Amino acid sequence: MRHVVFNQKGGVGKSTIACNLAAISAARGARTLVVDLDMQGNSSHYLAGDADDDTPTIAGFFEQTLKFLARPKAPAEFVVATPWENLDVLRSSPALDELQGKLESRHKIYKLREGLEELSKDYEQVFIDTPPALNFYTRSALIGAQACLIPFDCDDFSRRALYTLMENVAEIQADHNAELQVEGIVVNQFQPRANLPQRLVQELHDEKLPVLQPYLSASVKVKESHDLGRPLIYLEPGHKLTKEFEALFENLMAKPHRRTRKTAGA
Repeated sequence: MRHVVFNQKGGVGKSTIACNLAAISAARGARTLVVDLDMQGNSSHYLAGDADDDTPTIAGFFEQTLKFLARPKAPAEFVVATPWENLDVLRSSPALDELQGKLESRHKIYKLREGLEELSKDYEQVFIDTPPALNFYTRSALIGAQACLIPFDCDDFSRRALYTLMENVAEIQADHNAELQVEGIVVNQFQPRANLPQRLVQELHDEKLPVLQPYLSASVKVKESHDLGRPLIYLEPGHKLTKEFEALFENLMAKPHRRTRKTAGA
């Protein structure tokens, strides 16, 4: 299953959510891949540390689509391992910025989907981290994914932006990817004793938007996890936030539309 974590607003926890759900998937035995399309490379650094000049990145994958190659590299050749079993990453690169205009002008918007379909033969779960903008890479991810997760950080600006965001997803569904489904809204940095988060989340429910359970609590443990480069399941399995991520993952896997590589042919 290919999940894209998408929100046009920055700072809502896209990388944290993508990496921690992926780490739980891998820890439970599923071959799992994180695709980092954000030029900041937070997911790449979180899961695999610093890269050297010879480390393969997704920029190399996109760059070869601009050339005629008799034998282009397979998408798997751009994937790198992380320190954790079953968990790999397709790293980001600052070169994505320079490539974006060339890829748009050459109409390469479906190339990522082709690559992801090939990679899905080897990975049961794929989580795609996206930049905080509706640009070429985000559209490519929405076109290539099967399910969309929308982080929501209990902020009024995020609340107002949800309408436009949902419209953008619906447009991709209508024009490019009828298979794409909105898995739901992930409530992040939730503070149950504060009035504003409670009110904003209740408004989402009142409008019958697909809000997922459980909500992810605000915790300094996330910053520690980032600093150490260890997803929560490997840093502190018994922590409250880790348990929330695990419950969220279980709820996603239990959705009726869920199909993995093992069951797709059934």
